[in-house]
Amino acid sequence: MAISEESRHHLYQRLEQVLGPKEATVLMEHLPPVGWADVATKRDLDALETRVDMRFDRIDDRFARIDDRFARIDEQFGRIDEQFGRIDEQFGRIDEQFGRIDEQFGRIDERFTEVDRRLDTLDVQMRSGFAEVNRRFDETFREFRSLLVSVMSVMAVLFAAMMGAVVAAIKI
Repeated sequence: MAISEESRHHLYQRLEQVLGPKEATVLMEHLPPVGWADVATKRDLDALETRVDMRFDRIDDRFARIDDRFARIDEQFGRIDEQFGRIDEQFGRIDEQFGRIDEQFGRIDERFTEVDRRLDTLDVQMRSGFAEVNRRFDETFREFRSLLVSVMSVMAVLFAAMMGAVVAAIKI
């Protein structure tokens, strides 16, 4: 027979009539809140403890396996760190090589700058030389023209004189 709240209430009322309210309350507080089937015994608690211990043992085993996995993962990370260290060393050597290449390009740039400066100087000298050649050519050409005009004038005078001598010789 299952104990219900209604049956517990009737029991309390009867105990109150027989024992009085204070004694009925004390006695009812010593009864379990539900039926005796729901009350745990020491054997029940021991069995529960055994089951809980077994579960904790399985959990401990799982944590041990997880710890092993983490240890292996830590080893792998250690190897990865070593590989990254080697890669960093290689990048360091590459950086050094790029530094030397940059220095070489710097020297090449300096040489190009010097060549540009020399070409600029040569260009100025050539322009100056061409200007001087043009000036001398113009001066020589003016002198030649003046001389040519003088020679042509002398020839014209000589031609005229010869013509006059020819005409005079014909008249004679």
